[in-house]
Amino acid sequence: MSLENRVAIITGAGQGLGEAIALRLAEEGCKTVIADIDFEKAKKVAQKIENIYGKESLPFKVDVTKNEEVKLMVKRAVEKFSGIDILISNAGILKSYEITQFPEKDWRKIIEVNLTGYFLTAKEVAKIMKKQKRGVIIQINSKSGKKGSLWNSAYAASKFGGIGFTQSIALDLAPYNIRVNAVCPGNLLDSPLWVNSLYEQYAKKWGISKEEVRKRYESRVPLRRGCQYEDVTNLVVFLASDQSSYMTGQAINVTGGEEMR
Repeated sequence: MSLENRVAIITGAGQGLGEAIALRLAEEGCKTVIADIDFEKAKKVAQKIENIYGKESLPFKVDVTKNEEVKLMVKRAVEKFSGIDILISNAGILKSYEITQFPEKDWRKIIEVNLTGYFLTAKEVAKIMKKQKRGVIIQINSKSGKKGSLWNSAYAASKFGGIGFTQSIALDLAPYNIRVNAVCPGNLLDSPLWVNSLYEQYAKKWGISKEEVRKRYESRVPLRRGCQYEDVTNLVVFLASDQSSYMTGQAINVTGGEEMR
């Protein structure tokens, strides 16, 4: 339990990768704030953590694009746990369009959630961490933050921006012993985003079956499989712990080697 009694806020923690990260941090000893725009999902994850690990967990409804809601989340976290040691900025959305068909409202929403939401949460949490003179901020980025992505221009733009923001605030916060890094997963082919949305979107666009879409994506990876939650949570725990005390401003790939192609 390398993170015993540390306090972590995880945004977008009501399902999928965010939930997996929250569960793993609790397993490593963290007290957690389960932040999500869907409060019912957040409550279920918080209850699961308390039932399985016996660790305190605070569910909180937050829209990361709304500054007042983010401020209240941080305030409540400090009131309950007396500080914040770790922020996992995970909340994000993806909608896929070819550029000439991209609706402006969807472009703006993706940038707002994925980039501005990261800015707002990091800004408010950093205020607490500066007073503490310690802390860790981790953004869940993407392989699309390193390389352009077909039909995903807004998502890639938000993630490229996220890496620039990560590196910049790592410089801002280094004097206060606050480390800032990004994790760049490959395709989480078993996640709700893929299962409930992307397989169908890509199958229609390519005129192939959902099974063929999966095989096509797996074939691009040298290790010949999609990214799993554990692949990501292993790195998150390392970056959140003192084992990575000399690492800041990094954007680390977890892609099975796909970025070498």
